[in-house]
Amino acid sequence: MKRITVLLVEDHTLVRQGLRLLIEADDDIEIVGEAKTGREAVKMNRELRPEIIVMDIAMPRLNGLQATRQILKAFPATKVLILSAHSDPEYVEQVVKAGALGYLIKQSSGEVVAKAIRELHNGKTFFTHAVAKRLKDGYQKSSDGIGLQRKSSTELTSREEELLQLIAEGHVNKQIASELGISIKTVEKHRQHLMEKLNIHDIAGLTRFAIASGIIESSVQSTIGEDAPSK
Repeated sequence: MKRITVLLVEDHTLVRQGLRLLIEADDDIEIVGEAKTGREAVKMNRELRPEIIVMDIAMPRLNGLQATRQILKAFPATKVLILSAHSDPEYVEQVVKAGALGYLIKQSSGEVVAKAIRELHNGKTFFTHAVAKRLKDGYQKSSDGIGLQRKSSTELTSREEELLQLIAEGHVNKQIASELGISIKTVEKHRQHLMEKLNIHDIAGLTRFAIASGIIESSVQSTIGEDAPSK
């Protein structure tokens, strides 16, 4: 029997190992790789070509949302199942727009995760009841002109969100240049443009915006920031 191939993407080792044990308890599913960041997920998807990616949202360097966009742009046939601690309609809506076909909260059981993987494999979508209800309620509120509004009216490009995440996590220009494969001068130019676009002119303000917009979580920022070298 041919097994469903899965790439597991989660930055917390203990959670990732637990998920692997739960998922591989089913003989028809095989974990072909594990990634700790969105950046690793993009690279490993290109190398391994899994059928399904089980993707965390809140990860350092490149979050799950941005990783999903990059992966599906390059490999549209890949099917992404998001795992998140959040069930807010805004989070779910952004994931759906990025092209993910499923969304589970992390409290889901191993049986539910395995079921979701099979559903995506069979060409269907899968949202837990709580997530589906919140998404439906959010769309209803949006049709009334209240809800599902981004925390800022300013829309950022995918590259701008990447840059903002790295800045908010405490990375300096040299690190960002290396991470994105661009020059330090280009980073400085993008950073200045981002600040002007958002009308925010300090790192603390950019960090608060990134947290409020769901680009990073406050716990991610504080963990990265503690180890970030000075400029």
